[in-house]
Amino acid sequence: MPDLTGYSMPSVLALFLLAALLVWISGTRLAQYGDEIAERLQLTREFIGLIFLATVTELPEIVTTFTAAQVENAALVLGNMFGGITMQTAILAVADFFAVRHALTSWPRKPTHALVAVMLIVLLSALLAVTFIGDRALFSHVGIGAICLSLGFPVVIALQRGFDQKASWAPVDLPDEDRPSKARQRADGTLSECRTQVLVLRAGLFSLLILGAGMVLALSADALAQKTSLGGSFIGASLLAAATSLPELSTTLAAARLGAYTMAIANIFGSNLIMLALILPADLAYEPGPILSQADASAQFSIATGIMVTAIYVAGILIRRTPNLLGAGLDSWLVMGVYLASLAGLYLMN
Repeated sequence: MPDLTGYSMPSVLALFLLAALLVWISGTRLAQYGDEIAERLQLTREFIGLIFLATVTELPEIVTTFTAAQVENAALVLGNMFGGITMQTAILAVADFFAVRHALTSWPRKPTHALVAVMLIVLLSALLAVTFIGDRALFSHVGIGAICLSLGFPVVIALQRGFDQKASWAPVDLPDEDRPSKARQRADGTLSECRTQVLVLRAGLFSLLILGAGMVLALSADALAQKTSLGGSFIGASLLAAATSLPELSTTLAAARLGAYTMAIANIFGSNLIMLALILPADLAYEPGPILSQADASAQFSIATGIMVTAIYVAGILIRRTPNLLGAGLDSWLVMGVYLASLAGLYLMN
């Protein structure tokens, strides 16, 4: 992998910002394509958000995790993954602030979002337990905990699909469905002229663009961690996590503006599940030993805050009519408060 540590600080920052811009643009377009593909193939927006958008928008995390693990920067890997969970959940709060008429958690019509979030909390709790007791290698340098946690994603998807088909829970007192926004109407007018094959091809091209930009983000963040005194854990949980979460931010905001609120929520929860699945490839790339054994207090703190913000949104989904405060749900304000407090805590711990 190229080494950017020899470049000057302004050059590294310029590369970082350029890659972040490319990720933002690509993420916005992918939300529009995903919404149109869901309409044409008669797929639910929850499924598109949980599978398609979540997987594509996680490409920067996949690249940065694998790249940082190869250069044996365990603090950056774990900080990016675990800090990214809190960061990505806070993206829902940003969408609630700027792109939603009612509280975001008032919109889901099915209980599957709550189910996925609860399973995410279970997996995060198991992850936190593994970091306390330490991971043990099953073969070579790959840990048992990494293997088990990575299997959680397909299990949750299977549960979600099965529960979605026979759910008997019916929410009441829901806000009226939004009419298609002007952004949605403009997007439909443009994309409706494209064939489905062309849409899929464009989505693939933007996915590759995110992939390449994600590698640049990882390398530049590693260089910044070495050139500053902030350390890999703080850089990973703040700067790198924020940059690699730009696809989630752009796609979530775009989906919310299109009125696809359930796709936006599923995108974030699905991305966080994939983040846990990345532990296994990170463990494979990190040769000194099981990477979870390198989890320090900062990583454990990030996992704990990830559990907190996910639980807050579970409560919001179950309450349905979340109280509004200055145009956003109370749960979103609490999530944003936890995220900002987590950054302050990580800074103090370094």
